[in-house]
Amino acid sequence: MPNIKSAKKRVKIIEKKTLRNNMIKSAYKTTIKKFEQAVADKKVDEAKALFSQATKKIDQACSKGVIVKNTAARKKSALSKKLSTIA
Repeated sequence: MPNIKSAKKRVKIIEKKTLRNNMIKSAYKTTIKKFEQAVADKKVDEAKALFSQATKKIDQACSKGVIVKNTAARKKSALSKKLSTIA
C-alpha cells in the first residue's frame, strides 16, 4: 500500500479508470455477441440494426482508448464480412 498522499490518489484514480474501461469493454462485447447471434439465426434485418450498434460501440471503445485503432478496424471488418454472408 502506498504511503505518500499522491500515490494513494493515483490508486483511487486507477481503480475508477479500470471500472470505466471494463464497463466499456463489456458493453461492446455484449453488442458483438447479440449481432453474432442474429447472424447465426439468419435474421437479416435485426443483424443490420445490431451491426450499426456494434460498430458504434467499437468506435466508442476505440475513442476512449480501451482498444487500439487497428483492433477496432479489424473487428468491424470481421463483423461486416459476417453480415455480408447472410445478406
